Amino acid sequence: MKKTLALALAATTALSTAAFAGDITEFRIGILGGENAQDRLNSYSCLQNYTSDLLGVETKLFAPADYNGVIQGLLGGTLDMAWLGASSYAATYLQDPEAVEPVLVKVNVDGSIGYHSIGFARKDAGIANLEDMKGKVFGFGDPNSTSGYLIPSIEIPEATSSTMESGDYFGEVKFTGGHEQTIVAVFNGDIDGGVTWADGQGAWEDGYNSGALRKAVDAGLIDMNELTEIWKSKVIPEGPIVLRKALPAEVKAKMTELMDGLHEKDADCAYAVAAGETLGFQPVTHETYTSVIEARKAKIGG
Repeated sequence: MKKTLALALAATTALSTAAFAGDITEFRIGILGGENAQDRLNSYSCLQNYTSDLLGVETKLFAPADYNGVIQGLLGGTLDMAWLGASSYAATYLQDPEAVEPVLVKVNVDGSIGYHSIGFARKDAGIANLEDMKGKVFGFGDPNSTSGYLIPSIEIPEATSSTMESGDYFGEVKFTGGHEQTIVAVFNGDIDGGVTWADGQGAWEDGYNSGALRKAVDAGLIDMNELTEIWKSKVIPEGPIVLRKALPAEVKAKMTELMDGLHEKDADCAYAVAAGETLGFQPVTHETYTSVIEARKAKIGG
């Protein structure tokens, strides 16, 4: 009797999974720039496996060369999920309000959901602040990055009473292509200073608790003791995990539940996906990003 019941339950589960999988044929996750493509894919491989097991379909990871590759994938319906920065979400929303919906946000170890754009330079470069950067080369990651361009492009000109045009205050304002590229370029002395993202919590020598600096430290790319902080933005709302609105409701519910419980399910996987130590993810709504959307609209028109 027990064997018969077990077989019946297994058959029912198989049919249910097949019916569910019939709604979609694959699930596609986009990964924003921040580190080289292979490292991004490696960081998300655990999530890829969990997603395939959960949805019963193949899960594919995409790590485009720049932020716009993820944005366009979401807008075109060729990506189903991504963890966006606030500015990238704003760019997506301004082009198509119905493309994606924000569902979760990363939570810092103190329970907050904010982070900072961090300006930094080599200690031996004699640069301690923005004043020391005058006439020098300042690196920024990507035009669609919140911390790597949007917020610095608003707050730094206010602090320096200048513009972000090369040759005005800074000798050159240079786009490096991503957070990791900026960090390595500063560390190697290829540019004088740069900006990247971090939660601003924990120890500087660790690259803080989470963020691009922490990822670079974990990867053995830099020694934070050779770098110094020269500027720090106001708090920025952490970007959302978004899902394509047109996905079946059950798919969205299952993926939201998976990401919401990832920290408890697999702390190492959550660490890899969230770029460091966090408390995991919590629900978030569009309203959290209205100020960033307005800032982007005013600054670069979406």
